[in-house]
Parts: sequence; C-alpha cells; structure tokens
Amino acid sequence: MIQYKAPGLCPICGHSLYVSKLNCMNCNTTLEGQFIPCKFCQLPPDQLEFIEVFIKCRGNIKDVEKELGISYPTVRGRLDSAIQALGYKVDGSDLQEERENRKEILDALDRGEITSQEAASRLKKAGK
Repeated sequence: MIQYKAPGLCPICGHSLYVSKLNCMNCNTTLEGQFIPCKFCQLPPDQLEFIEVFIKCRGNIKDVEKELGISYPTVRGRLDSAIQALGYKVDGSDLQEERENRKEILDALDRGEITSQEAASRLKKAGK
C-alpha cells in the first residue's frame, strides 16, 4: 500500500487542514473527529528539511552550514523563519538580520567574490 505524507495546509486557500479520520493499519480500528495535526506537520517541506538537519547536527550552526552548503546568516535566517512558522516570536530579528547581512557582504569581499566598491554599495543599502 502506497502511503503519502498528509498536507498541512489547504492547497486552495492556504489555511490549516484538520485530520478527520485516523485508521490503524494493524487492527483496522478507525477514529473519526477533528484532530489538529502537530505544528511540524504544517511546515512547508523546505522548513521541515531544515529543522531535520538542524536537529541532526544537534543545533551546531557550523555543521548545518556544511551539511546544507549555506552561509551562517542564511542558517540563522532559516532558523528564525522556522521559529516564526511554528508560532513563536523571534526577538531582535531585524537587528540580527542586518548584522548577518553585513557579515555576509564582508565575507564575500574577503573571499574575493565582490569588489570593495560593490561591498561599500551593498553595505549602504543594508544600512537603510
């Protein structure tokens, strides 16, 4: 029997879906009603994958960077996004995001990926 992952959001309007029927594959017991799925079940696939990697790496951001091939600011941004999607507030996220954007620009300059003029221009834009 093919099993599919239940969607957490309605494909039509985007609101949360409720589970209305549960069935035991062993004894064939059926429960009907309105059941709320777990918060993680409602995350989009990309956020769920990120959370799985984050847990696998025991919250070590350096290991998450290596595993996903993304920068520190990107890891922090995805973590903040997942925290917000789970319904929690991220304190100081705007200030932290600005700092991380600046760090990413300076890291790109250090790696020779952008010129000093491009870095200066990006830093000005990031400060606005």
